[in-house]
Amino acid sequence: MLEFGDEEARRLDRSYATSDVVAQRAQVLDMLRLRRGERVLDVGSGPGYLLASMAEAVGPAGAVQGMDPSPAMNAIARQRCAAMLWATVGEGDACALPYPDEEFDVVVATQVYEYVPDMPAAIAEVARVLRPGGRVVVLDTDWDSLVWNVADRARHERIVAAWEEHLADARLPRRLAGLLRRGGFEVVDQRVIPLFNPRLHADTFSANIMETIAAFVPGRRGVTAQDAADWLADLRARAAEDEYLFSLNRYSISAVRT
Repeated sequence: MLEFGDEEARRLDRSYATSDVVAQRAQVLDMLRLRRGERVLDVGSGPGYLLASMAEAVGPAGAVQGMDPSPAMNAIARQRCAAMLWATVGEGDACALPYPDEEFDVVVATQVYEYVPDMPAAIAEVARVLRPGGRVVVLDTDWDSLVWNVADRARHERIVAAWEEHLADARLPRRLAGLLRRGGFEVVDQRVIPLFNPRLHADTFSANIMETIAAFVPGRRGVTAQDAADWLADLRARAAEDEYLFSLNRYSISAVRT
C-alpha cells in the first residue's frame, strides 16, 4: 500500500489540481446531482478538492463529512475547507464507517475502493449509513487500460506490475456494478472518464503519477532504483522527441439505495 506522508500528500495534492483531474471532478459532481441542504459523506476524501466543491453545492444548510486514514491528507483537506464550517474531516476505515445508520443522503468514493480488500463489507457500510433512496457515486481505475509510449516495453511492464502491488484490485471497475447490485443498490448511471495526455507538461496527471510510480516500485518485482530512473528518462525522451502519449481510463458508477 502507498503510505501518504507529508511528501506523498503534497504530490497527490498537485496531481488533483491538474486539468485532467479537475475535469474528472466535474463529471463526478454532475453524477452526484447534489441539492442544497443534503448530508454528504466523502469516503477517502484525500486533499479535499471534491469535499470543498460538494460543500459549496450543499451550502451551510447541508453538511459534508470527509474521511481519510491519512493525517497528512486530512490536514490539507481541513485547510482547503477551513472557510466552510459545515465541512468537517476525520479519520476512519471504509469497512467500518464511524457514523450512525441512515446518516447521509449521499456517499461518494473516488479512487478509494481499489485499495480495499473486502469490497462486500465496504458496500454494506455504504448501504448502512445511507438513508433509503440515498445515492452513491464510486469512481476507480482499471489499470489494464493504461497506455504509455515507452521504448523499453519489457522494463515498463515490470514497473507497472510492481506499481500494481499497492492496490487490492487493479481492475475493480469490472466488478463494481455487480457488487453494488448485490449490496442493495440500483445502478442508474455508468461512465468512462479517460485521462488523456498527448503531451507531457506540469499540468497533466501523468507528469505527477510517473514520479509517484518511480518512488514506489524499487525493490518490488526485481525493479531497482536505476530501473525506475531509466524508466523516467525513457518517458521524458519520448516527450523530447514529440512521441509522448499517456492514456488511462477511470470508471464512475452512480447507484441508489433500494
